[in-house]
Amino acid sequence: MTGRRVLVTRPAREARRWVDALRQRGLDAHALPLLAIEPLGDDAALRATRARADLFDAWMFVSAAAVEHFLVSPQPAEGPRCWATGPGTASALEAAGVPLSRIDVPGPQSNQFDSESLWRIVQPQVHAGTRVLFVRGADAGGQPAGRDWLSRQVAEAGAEQEALAAYRRVPPAWSEDDRRTAMAAATDGSLWLFSSSQAIANLREALPQADWSGAFAVATHPRIAQAAQVAGFGRVFHSSAQFDAVVASIESFQ
Repeated sequence: MTGRRVLVTRPAREARRWVDALRQRGLDAHALPLLAIEPLGDDAALRATRARADLFDAWMFVSAAAVEHFLVSPQPAEGPRCWATGPGTASALEAAGVPLSRIDVPGPQSNQFDSESLWRIVQPQVHAGTRVLFVRGADAGGQPAGRDWLSRQVAEAGAEQEALAAYRRVPPAWSEDDRRTAMAAATDGSLWLFSSSQAIANLREALPQADWSGAFAVATHPRIAQAAQVAGFGRVFHSSAQFDAVVASIESFQ
């Protein structure tokens, strides 16, 4: 492996997959999760909604974790449409047994995997009387959290909707080695790979006195890039979320 160290900040399981894939491309990748995924402390609402989930016309999953915590039984060929903003979530749906014929996701030619790209695909499905279930993560207090742009579009189209928390997103429990790695990465030329604005917020909370003006970052969405710039990162590059594009962005820093 060559080049500068790359810190992958996704939740632990996703981070491991990305680290393995990046290392196969010759990059010096290491996992330093800035988000942790946990089950809900009280899943009564989750279980109740699962029991009537087929009453919805579409299920919108914000992440692979949302799929994995919501779909716990084999999926039939027929059923609600399953919306996904990116290939990772779509892959989780396939792994859960959802047939491709039920999945709506921006194609590989899409410039960006986000709510706006997904809306261009699913908008024809949505009208007065349509029922959409948004399956998302919760904050540390258990309340559904996340961007609501797509929810607003669904509401403006006259559809009914519900939001359901299927898991919790919390700051990671860092070891002292993790903390030292993060502090060193402010100045040692490491490159941070960000796929979540919340990850950046957790980093700033964990190290409130850190100066990031000498640090480098690749962000997989313009909003995430903006969050890194606001945090003070000296050089921030926006990449699409496609793996090859991320690799090319990282290599541009070498």
